[in-house]
Amino acid sequence: MLAKLEQTGAPMTVANLARVRHALMVLPKTTRLETVPGLPFADTLSRALARRKKKPEDLAKSPITTDLPQGGLAAWVMLDAGNTPFEQLTVVRKAAQLLLAEKPESLAIGVFGTAVQRQRAAEMAVYAAWINGARLPQRKKEASGAALRSIRLFGHRSANGFCPRLAVAGGNALCRELTVLPPNELNPAHYRARVRRLAREHGWRHEDYDVKRLRKMGAGAFLAVAQGSADGDAAIVHLTYRGRRPRKRIALVGKGICFDTGGHNLKSARYMHGMHEDMNGSAVALGILLAASELGLPVELDCWMAIAQNHLSPRAYKQNEVVTALNGTTIEIVHTDAEGRMVLADTLALAARAKPALIVDFATLTGSMHVALGDRYSGVFATDEDLARRAVAAGRASGERVCAFPFDADYDAALDSQIADVKQCSMEGQADHILATRFLKRFVGDTPWIHMDLSGSSCKGGLGAVGTDVTGFGVAWGVELLQALLGRAR
Repeated sequence: MLAKLEQTGAPMTVANLARVRHALMVLPKTTRLETVPGLPFADTLSRALARRKKKPEDLAKSPITTDLPQGGLAAWVMLDAGNTPFEQLTVVRKAAQLLLAEKPESLAIGVFGTAVQRQRAAEMAVYAAWINGARLPQRKKEASGAALRSIRLFGHRSANGFCPRLAVAGGNALCRELTVLPPNELNPAHYRARVRRLAREHGWRHEDYDVKRLRKMGAGAFLAVAQGSADGDAAIVHLTYRGRRPRKRIALVGKGICFDTGGHNLKSARYMHGMHEDMNGSAVALGILLAASELGLPVELDCWMAIAQNHLSPRAYKQNEVVTALNGTTIEIVHTDAEGRMVLADTLALAARAKPALIVDFATLTGSMHVALGDRYSGVFATDEDLARRAVAAGRASGERVCAFPFDADYDAALDSQIADVKQCSMEGQADHILATRFLKRFVGDTPWIHMDLSGSSCKGGLGAVGTDVTGFGVAWGVELLQALLGRAR
């Protein structure tokens, strides 16, 4: 649960700070503190900057803390209007973390400057507090502190209570919560049960395509991966949210591999560690669905989650097998650790059958994307240039940066098979992020499509607005994209 917000609308003053233990003070960028009217304890801040041999404008890059006369702690930061949303969210998050490190139950936020500056500062500060004040699951004997329970905002009052930010923060928190759960607590059966509960709570239509049903349908690509698990608990889960008078039908697809051993092409311990996070793509899709529902977006949103595990077992699929996907495409297996594109193939084919206006899929799919971008961006592919531009613009606006990649048809030569319609991948591994996209393109038909390879799903020390290693990357981007496609202002 995210912290409760109280908006006073009144300016932050010395009197307001009398009983505050933790205060986040967000100023517009300036070279002189006296140009910020009504700034409480400006002299305290000025002395602290002098002691550190810093100028006021340095706060736009590196926030600092000061002790307040009544014993409270204040974190001071400036927002540079010339910086990108990513840069602004990063510096506000770093300021908030200086306070949240003490695990406070409540936080006061003061915003300063013009009305426009205060509004922007308030949106970012409250959002950063919501996201970073949430506590992710942990299993330590001694708890590390309760979640942030309340936020009190001074200097700006939002008519809608920052509902868009709250919805995105909630979706991001859900995504991160699921992603960090250990694999013995989030196997496919547990995951599907959690999704059923969420569907009941939020009024989503819920449908399970379990192994028995998928076998009858001929979903050989998904089943090739799922057959390695003894439990038989894998499934493609379909959720639907329908807003009032929906303007479009859009499908979200997510890779939900709850643990990835690599199968017969077994990963080493170094690369297997952390593979409980390989279901992150499905959690991103679920987080977007939750945020869209909370916002009441006028869209019909289908969420398709490919939930399985990639295990090593006598029944697990092997190199050189040929399997038939749901749409009739025959696939030559080249490497069992390329399981993500297998489960996504049939899931994309199912999503395409409903003829949505757009399919967007999310997956921690290839190491090649990590090589290409590291963990501070994610890569996207789109079926036309306009979609690619929209994807990049949504990344810029949301503070979740994406880079658009090419996937021209001549890359298909690397996937030519002598015995099947297509190879699953190539042994060489060159440009595998592009080859994976060319492979997946065969399963969406003519449907407009965006594919996101989530290299930014985990970043040491956090990324943008999020201070945890698991970032929930894609939720804010997805909501921003939906709003743009629906013609709604943020």
